Amino acid sequence: MSDDPHLLIVWHSRTGGAEAMARAAKDGAGDRARLLYCDDAGPDDLLRAAAYLFVCPENLATMSGAMKEFFDRSYYPVLGRIEGRAFATAIAAGSDGEGATRQIDRIAQGWRLKRVADPLIVNFAAQTPEAILAAKTLGHPDATACCELGSALAEGMVLGIF
Repeated sequence: MSDDPHLLIVWHSRTGGAEAMARAAKDGAGDRARLLYCDDAGPDDLLRAAAYLFVCPENLATMSGAMKEFFDRSYYPVLGRIEGRAFATAIAAGSDGEGATRQIDRIAQGWRLKRVADPLIVNFAAQTPEAILAAKTLGHPDATACCELGSALAEGMVLGIF
């Protein structure tokens, strides 16, 4: 991707749910988005992007550790350099997804980012160890919601709405 303004979608997934959500959002945003696995994303990627979508599972009422590591590596190098940029979240949850959402919101608040869409939480209703560890697939209504979120973020960015 060139240095043209783009939506950066940073994701982490263990069982496929959050990855499917991120890919659906990328499909919606098309070539206006860059999709990066959290281990491959860092401060330079954040600086080059005009807007962000953070996608991860909620594990034990918080964002996944790998996603937290992305934020830990990136927080201070971009502090004061990305203020006012748009962001949204998409959380793959076994129950409510609120803990991961709150955690990312606090980081975004420190960066002075602007939330431009309500949190998208897909509840996979995984409550047993077997269900939690099982591969996840994204149903059509949830895939559509993720696609629409990616499209709206990219379109809002291109139109200068945020």
